[in-house]
Amino acid sequence: MVKPQTLVVKIGTSSLTKATGNLAISVIASLVEMLSELRAEGHQVILVSSGAVGVGCARLNLSERPKNMAMKQAVAAVGQGRLMRVYDDFFSSLNQPIAQVLLTRTDLVQRSRYVNSYRTFRQLLQLGVIPIVNENDTVAIEELKFGDNDTLSAQVASLIGADWLFLLTDVDRLYSADPRQHPDAQPIHIVERVEQLEDLQVSIGDRGSQWGTGGMVTKIEAARIAANAGVCTVITDGQHPEKIAQIMAGADLGTQFSPKSTVANARKRWIAQSLVPAGKLYLDKGAVRAIQHSGKSLLPAGITEIEGEFERQSSVQLCDAQGQEIARGIANYSHIELAQILGHRSEEIPQILGYAGADTAVHRDNLVISVQA
Repeated sequence: MVKPQTLVVKIGTSSLTKATGNLAISVIASLVEMLSELRAEGHQVILVSSGAVGVGCARLNLSERPKNMAMKQAVAAVGQGRLMRVYDDFFSSLNQPIAQVLLTRTDLVQRSRYVNSYRTFRQLLQLGVIPIVNENDTVAIEELKFGDNDTLSAQVASLIGADWLFLLTDVDRLYSADPRQHPDAQPIHIVERVEQLEDLQVSIGDRGSQWGTGGMVTKIEAARIAANAGVCTVITDGQHPEKIAQIMAGADLGTQFSPKSTVANARKRWIAQSLVPAGKLYLDKGAVRAIQHSGKSLLPAGITEIEGEFERQSSVQLCDAQGQEIARGIANYSHIELAQILGHRSEEIPQILGYAGADTAVHRDNLVISVQA
């Protein structure tokens, strides 16, 4: 018996639907049965489900996924209710309560909404409910979209501090090339670091199917987000959801991405993974060293150049002279203010700006290292 754990399971459109766009009922039935069993064993389960647009297309007899934003949102509105109806029928037959949770990126960008989302998920899990999550495609505009449910599932796993993230897809694991086109492709069982994939020369392609928005690229990015949050990520076959329990019990199935051993606190994970940077600050060598090796705050004196337009409390990337991101943080000044005080000592700020401000451009409590030298 595996001790109770928290897991996020994401199933993609390619696993949920057939080539026609109609739902693969047998897969849904197997998935529901597996997740209900895990919940009965004491595990906390969140399902991130794609498929709303695909189901909406089938319902409206559309032959391909819409490209127009308004059309996508309309089709998603048709499909989401129908998809939840199917899930509710299946889960109800096993007496397992579910809840629908629709998110946009704003729900995780704004700190108050991020905390509220966390509390909502925690309360649902304590009640024994399986939340079914999807992006709120009906109202989300392009700038506020996660873009794909792989990223969404990783963000949710980070938010709740999950133990596992399962990405169910149309291949049984990650390969050195697409096994559907290259029969000699080599399977990859474990990835200690996401950066390791560059050394392995993995071909990750793009979108997985005509109905989906993801592909192996988005799954690798999801694994990176989850690993940084201390979550073990697994890519495995969506046609056989029973593998989830087998993997949790130690079976060598799928491709597993090892989590980082040292994980930032919840606030710093929010800064690193949920906020969208509005600008870049280029730093001198001294500032780079102070941040990477000494855990210091960023002072205006260490900034050499500013890129982008942003307000106070915006997320910014901190980069070395070559433009490589070394950290992310929340700026204490706008781009206009920083342009006036960059390169100057902190005690000069009141005289330059005409008012007293923070001594730091980015305080260490609001700064997360991206690359450790």
